[in-house]
Amino acid sequence: MTSATALPNAPDITPEDYLVLGLAVCFVREDDEILPVQVVEPIPSSALEALLKGIPTSYKLAYATTVGELLDGTTLKIPQTFPPDCQLGENIVERLVAAVRTYKKRPEARQHIEVGTTFDGFAHNLERKRLLNIERVVSTEDNVKQHRYTHEVL
Repeated sequence: MTSATALPNAPDITPEDYLVLGLAVCFVREDDEILPVQVVEPIPSSALEALLKGIPTSYKLAYATTVGELLDGTTLKIPQTFPPDCQLGENIVERLVAAVRTYKKRPEARQHIEVGTTFDGFAHNLERKRLLNIERVVSTEDNVKQHRYTHEVL
């Protein structure tokens, strides 16, 4: 007997698998302005447990759901719990699969938020802005100066 898989590239993921989605406030740089955007992205079990302990985060809320609720055939849909102007994060399918696997590995993490419910008690803080479209340019000035004997045996 074969089980129904939710995603063709992840045969271990089924429509009944548990998942937590978070609504994060991120920022995008356009010209000389920094604009806020709301992004829906999966939260792995270890990150959820850390967030529940009160660390500052860009997440405003989290929604527990199943993979089957997110899938409309082969496309992902944003649950109606989230505002209409939000968008899905980058590499959403790969991150979704990874997050689902964390809840399969640690089933006790599912007790924090029940399926179909929303949690909004995070320590939401935008002091450190999460920029999405930043390119990191590495230059020779970034190199750490080392002692001349660093790679020699003395």
